[in-house]
Amino acid sequence: MRDKKIAVVILNWNGAKLLEQFLPSVTAYSAEANVYVADNASTDNSIAVIKEQFPSVTIIQNDGNYGFAKGYNVALQQVEEEYYALVNSDIEVTEDWLAPILSLFDSEPNIGIIQPKILDYKNKEYFEYAGAAGGFIDQFGYPYCRGRIFDHIEKDKGQYDDEIGIFWASGACFFIRKEIYRKLSGFDDDFFAHQEEIDLCWRAFNLGYTAKYTSKSVVYHVGGATLNESNPKKTFLNFRNSLLMLAKNLPENKLFPIILARIVLDGLAGIQFIFKGKFTHCWAIVKAHFHFYILINKTLKKRKSPQAYNYYRSKSIVYKYFLKNGTVFDL
Repeated sequence: MRDKKIAVVILNWNGAKLLEQFLPSVTAYSAEANVYVADNASTDNSIAVIKEQFPSVTIIQNDGNYGFAKGYNVALQQVEEEYYALVNSDIEVTEDWLAPILSLFDSEPNIGIIQPKILDYKNKEYFEYAGAAGGFIDQFGYPYCRGRIFDHIEKDKGQYDDEIGIFWASGACFFIRKEIYRKLSGFDDDFFAHQEEIDLCWRAFNLGYTAKYTSKSVVYHVGGATLNESNPKKTFLNFRNSLLMLAKNLPENKLFPIILARIVLDGLAGIQFIFKGKFTHCWAIVKAHFHFYILINKTLKKRKSPQAYNYYRSKSIVYKYFLKNGTVFDL
């Protein structure tokens, strides 16, 4: 199995239908890789589907539903290829999608993390929300992408057909060197799911590794197939994990003022949900803050030096988007 340099690892939980739909493209176009499905103790027929329809795929069976973060951490202890491709179960890959990734890793040793171009499976002329053409954050930790600012999605007109340094790569299709993944102890288990990839990229950035986007590799993502945007749990995880990420990675002199500002901004977001009649999402923000306070001491102990000061590209994407109508990435 380990004659190949890259491992494509798909995390699955009760996703038999997604595996039937999307594994065929992965197995057809991943000759350079060994393909694994890491199963989070599914109770549907996922394992039977893999064994019967995809015999070339190696199954890693976790003994519980550990979510995205711990699910990968547990499974990847058994994966020894040099490069990891962590791929959502609702991703359709394209022919030769791995070749540009391998070329970058092999030619540029300081690149630790890579993201391909991620387009919308349901509307293939447009970028997909989760990652688009590479991610950045603003001073307050709000994530945004080339091709997606908040809920505004751009049409792919070739405007991001390039290879550039980015701050974070999407967990929907996330490439990382095994050596760096293990050096950083992988994803933070406390995140469970959502924004754990941004936290991991930030920790890699603090150590001097770079993340890169390449348009030469293209995948299509359904998005929301496992946890829809309308689900308050997604709101809870995003707001809580964003605060956890800031507490772990902000430079010392920015730690208190930025987190205080975020708490205020989160309160405004909660009020906005109330005006929209989305009371469960407002309550999700309240719960997210309580969980953050419970975890704050544990989280602060995870802080490691150095803390890079140049982590953000925009001072406030909220200001640019809502007050300056900044719906397109500012090159």
